[in-house]
Amino acid sequence: MEQMTAHSARALRSQGALAVLRYVHAHPSAKRADAARALGLSSGSATEITGRLKASRLLDEAAAPTGGRGRPSPALVAHRDGPLVSVVDISHERWRVACVELGGRVVTQEAGAHSGTPDILGTLGDHVATLHARYGRRLRAVSACVAGTVSGTTVVQASGMGWQDVDLDPLRPPGTPLLVGNDASLAGLAEARRGAGAGTRVVLHLTVEVGVGGILVVDGRPVDGATGAGGEFGHMPFGDPSLQCPCGARGCWDLEVDGRAMARALGRRPPRDPRTAAGHVIAAAESDPAARTAVAAAAHALGRGIGALANALDPGVVTLSGLATDLVAMAPTALETGYTSALMRYRRSAPPPVLPSTLGREGPLTGAADAAFDTLLTETGLDAWSRA
Repeated sequence: MEQMTAHSARALRSQGALAVLRYVHAHPSAKRADAARALGLSSGSATEITGRLKASRLLDEAAAPTGGRGRPSPALVAHRDGPLVSVVDISHERWRVACVELGGRVVTQEAGAHSGTPDILGTLGDHVATLHARYGRRLRAVSACVAGTVSGTTVVQASGMGWQDVDLDPLRPPGTPLLVGNDASLAGLAEARRGAGAGTRVVLHLTVEVGVGGILVVDGRPVDGATGAGGEFGHMPFGDPSLQCPCGARGCWDLEVDGRAMARALGRRPPRDPRTAAGHVIAAAESDPAARTAVAAAAHALGRGIGALANALDPGVVTLSGLATDLVAMAPTALETGYTSALMRYRRSAPPPVLPSTLGREGPLTGAADAAFDTLLTETGLDAWSRA
C-alpha cells in the first residue's frame, strides 16, 4: 500500500476534527464518549482530536454532573476564546443584535424597536462594529435574518416594512463575511435541526406573520433555490386571483391567511399592520362569532395550502410558527378540514404530522447562527481560524 501523503493525512485529521466540531455544535455539552460513539471513533482518536481542538481554541471540556456517584464525565463545550458569529435579526417592528458561540449559546444581545425604514441599518451596523471591536478576529461572520425576500445580501422586497432592493452591506465590518437570509427560512432551518422537526429527514416549515414564509429542509440543509429566495410559499397562487398582492402577483396565498384576510372577512379596511390586526381578531374570536368565523376561514385556507405543499414536496413532518400556531389553537377543526381536503387520497391515511414550533421566536436567530457556523465548520473555515 502506498504511503499516505502529508496532505491526505492532514485532510483525514481535519475531517475528524470537523466531524467532532459539527457534532458538538448540534449537541451542545455532549460528552466525549457520546461524540466518539456517534461518529464511530475509537476512544484514543476522540481523545487525540479533542486535544487538538482544545489547543486550537475551538473546544474545551467542562465538568458535567452525572446525577450519580463518581467523578463527573467532562462535557465538550465552546472554547472561551473560540469563534463567534454576530446575528442581526430584523422583524417588522423590532431588531436584535446577538453574539453566538459554537453550540448556539447566545453570549450577548441587545434589542430594540424600529420605525420600519432602512435607516435602522446604520444603528445596527454600529452595534455590530462594537462587537467587532470587542471580540476582534474571534468574530468570524455576520448573519442577518430579515422579514422579507432575499437575494444574496439584498432585501429584494419586504412588504411589511416597505423595503425594496435594500442592500445590507452596512452591517458588514471590514473583512468580515456577511450572510443574509429570510427569517422564516432560517427559522425552518433551526426547527428542522433543533426543534420539532429534529430527527426527520424532510421537514417543511411554515410561518405566518405578514403572509406565509418558510423553507423545505432536506437532511438538515435548506432547499433555498438558485439565489437564496426559495421558500416564498406565500406567493403561490392559492388565493383569489382578483386580489393584487404587494409583490406584483395576483391570488397569492399570503392574502388568505393573515390579518388582511381577516379584515376582509369582517368588512374592514386593509390593516396597516396585518400582524397586529390578526392578533386582535384571534384574541376576539373567544367571544365574538364574527371574529371566530374570520379566524376559521384563515385557518382553513392555511390548511389547504399545507395540503397542496405536502402533495408536491412530500415532507415527513410540517412544522408551524408565528400566527400559524395561533390559528391551529383557535380553529383546529377548520385547519384539519382544509388540510385533509387538499391531500391526495392515498396520503390521507397517514398524512405528514403538523406540529407547532418548539423554538418559537428564537427560531430565526438560531437558524441565522447555524447558517453562519455552516460556513465556518469547513476545512477552509478551520484553516482561516488557525491563521487568526
